[in-house]
Amino acid sequence: MLILGRRPGESIVVDGDIRIVVVSSDRRGVRIGIEAPEHVGIVRGEIATQIAEENRRAQQTAVASEWLAALAPRAATPALPAAASAAPGTTTAGD
Repeated sequence: MLILGRRPGESIVVDGDIRIVVVSSDRRGVRIGIEAPEHVGIVRGEIATQIAEENRRAQQTAVASEWLAALAPRAATPALPAAASAAPGTTTAGD
């Protein structure tokens, strides 16, 4: 991890096209601004952690659902009634 000291108005450039600027700092913390190309995703660390956890949970749910579906007995296909199984245009006894 690189640790730098910066004052309000000073910046850090990452990979040539991402600029992080210290907007202000006080006892409550530091406010920063980030300038980056549109294709670069920027999220707060705690949000990235929540997204990763939710993705893990969704994957576990999907695996569990597949596992349960494989264990469930397969429903037998119901037999067609005798009249419905006769070929069209034929008659059955009693017609």
